[in-house]
Amino acid sequence: MKFNKDVTYVFAMGGLGEIGKNTYCMMRNDELIITDAGVYFPGDELMGINYVIPDFTFLKENESKIKGLFITHGHEDHIGAIPFLVTMVNIPAIYAPHQAAALIRKKLEDRGIKYNNVYAYDDDSIYKFKEFQVEFYRVTHSIPDAHGIIIKSKDGTIMTTGDFKFDLTPIGPLPELHKIAKLGAEGVTLLMNDSTNAMNKGTSNSESLVNNALEQIFTKNPDRRIIIATFASNIYRLKHIVDTCKRHGRKIVTFGRSMENNIEISIEGGYIKHKEVFITPEEAKRMAPEKVCILCTGTQGEPLAALSRIANGTFRQIKLTPDDIVIFSSSAIPGNALSIGRTINKLYLKGVTVYTNSDLKEIHASGHANEEELKWLFQLARPKYLMPFHGEYRMLKASADIAVKCGMPRENAFVLSNGDVLAMKDQVIKYAGHIHIGNNYVDGNRVGDVSNSVMKERKTMANDGIVVVIANIDVKNKKLIGTPNVTTRGFVLVNDNIQLLKKLEGMAKWAINDKLKTDADYADIKNEIISTISSYISTHTGRRPIILPVIMDIKKSVKS
Repeated sequence: MKFNKDVTYVFAMGGLGEIGKNTYCMMRNDELIITDAGVYFPGDELMGINYVIPDFTFLKENESKIKGLFITHGHEDHIGAIPFLVTMVNIPAIYAPHQAAALIRKKLEDRGIKYNNVYAYDDDSIYKFKEFQVEFYRVTHSIPDAHGIIIKSKDGTIMTTGDFKFDLTPIGPLPELHKIAKLGAEGVTLLMNDSTNAMNKGTSNSESLVNNALEQIFTKNPDRRIIIATFASNIYRLKHIVDTCKRHGRKIVTFGRSMENNIEISIEGGYIKHKEVFITPEEAKRMAPEKVCILCTGTQGEPLAALSRIANGTFRQIKLTPDDIVIFSSSAIPGNALSIGRTINKLYLKGVTVYTNSDLKEIHASGHANEEELKWLFQLARPKYLMPFHGEYRMLKASADIAVKCGMPRENAFVLSNGDVLAMKDQVIKYAGHIHIGNNYVDGNRVGDVSNSVMKERKTMANDGIVVVIANIDVKNKKLIGTPNVTTRGFVLVNDNIQLLKKLEGMAKWAINDKLKTDADYADIKNEIISTISSYISTHTGRRPIILPVIMDIKKSVKS
């Protein structure tokens, strides 16, 4: 699409129609502002993929316009893509709250990336550019130093909430409601709001309620070992777990690299006190179990996380006993319910006592605003237009519906997809078109090596298996030596399907001999094998495995 002069454009590279990958852009003339750069954590449907990040092609093509990346807070779905972004695109500076800045620096350091332009901002910081002015306001979330961002241009004011809730009895500082109200009085042209919990009625629980619930569990079970799984990035939760252990004379041993990193940074930043509470796994083994609290990752049933391995009995440093208590101080991220359920079942089989958020609702409080809090936001900010973000489509739609209940004209609430572009001119906003924003898959530490076609092949192998046809050919004399050998993995049980495999061998033999009569090369022979046996397999088994021909030149004894 064409971008016109003296118009402010707003679009998302991630975060619309999904939980994660939050990356948003504002562009006017020769300047471009980015807010957040997060990852999406894939489920089982993306086999072998660690993260999904936006395709940064548009940013690469416009990198001369980029003035900076502004971060709302330090959760992975808002900062996780930064190591990949800064190695692919020239980002002149990253501006982040103190906690997020420390996490970003640690993340870059761990990956060996040299980038020295991470700057910490506070509530009163202001950054001025030719086309934009960027300001901040404090919000309440499950991590310290969470902020909303205000982007002002000649065409109007854009207000983004980041992840937020209105917790009036928080563990940390109060949200800056007065700044939101002041913005509302001055005029908010476009509000971009967190929609994660837009479908939840009422208000979210205060984090202080979690503190009380955990206190009760510790008080009632002084003679039992307690294992707590929570999000490593939920610093306020970690803070009052530490405070609770201190009061009850327990020591804490942590498992999970992300947990250890977040606690280390939080201690250095002064968010978590009582460093002396933490001990090593070796020290924990020498202590009575009731004097120890284990703090670990794995709330979403991740196979390699500490809690999953503890439940499986494969974690050599911890063996569960029936006297243990395991607390899931978390909620399920959409799509993870099955893997969480498997972990919980394994814990029950070990005879331990398990507390989940459904058993005792106060052991977790979401960091996202419910319906009533969104109403407060809309009434305080009084935006002229709305672009809900951070949520699946149903959540974005629910946000828009709430805004309409609060008096916004339906046509002013834009429920968009990644790549949809809004144009703002003289405080009037219209839909302007669409730019292609795809996904990049992170496989291990590599980006871009896995395409959609590779993912399709992985799914095919998982669902239908693979058939390998190995043939020896005398290339010089154009002669097939012997009969092709057909073997399978994940397709059929070999011993029970001898006749089928013999049939496939015969069909492959015919296909090869037919091609050897011509001037066919290796590629032609392989394609003939695939086309000959694939339709037969589909017709007689209803499955479509990947067919992999391997041609051996007996004169050279090398694979083609």
